[in-house]
Amino acid sequence: MNYPQLAFTDAIKQQQEEWGSRTAYARMENFRYVDGLTDAEIEFIRERDSFYMASFGENEYPYIQHRGGPKGFIKVIDRDTIGIVDFSGNRQYISVGNITENPNVSLILVSYPLGARLKIYAKASIVALGEDDQLYEYLKPADYRFKPERMMIFKIQAYDWNCQQHIMPRYSESEVRELFTRQQQYISKLEQKIRELELKPPSGEQEKP
Repeated sequence: MNYPQLAFTDAIKQQQEEWGSRTAYARMENFRYVDGLTDAEIEFIRERDSFYMASFGENEYPYIQHRGGPKGFIKVIDRDTIGIVDFSGNRQYISVGNITENPNVSLILVSYPLGARLKIYAKASIVALGEDDQLYEYLKPADYRFKPERMMIFKIQAYDWNCQQHIMPRYSESEVRELFTRQQQYISKLEQKIRELELKPPSGEQEKP
């Protein structure tokens, strides 16, 4: 997998030349190669509760869609493949229709608290419900109410970590709740220590029998 070689077309290289970044990115093209997802990407993907997907339509326009679910709903099948259960939504089926004509998609996964984003080029395929029950059992989220319509499998062609600039930190309700829970636990421990100190006799003073 070499993300720069796939991403940098002639037109993009020309822009890099004009803006002075071509030399650095040429070196990256020559040396940047990874053999599938590493443990860092796998852990990052497993922690996400959403991603953005761009597909390309017959109208010659790209279409970007947000896909969300419980944390961990994006499953890593192997180091070259990830997949999801596609939940019922507004039933426009724009992404699904685009993929049936052109499997090439681009994904962006963002962690707003960490200010990190992973960009992926992939070939998408649609797997009908009932076509592979074992795969469905692996992909379906636990303890989440949803209506499945199909499965989506993404065969990764290349990926790269994107620049962290301009990602404003944001926290989900569950993340905020977790932070406050930790804070409350810490406060409770301090209050307990204070109560113990208040009951403890001053140093050098004997307790009365």
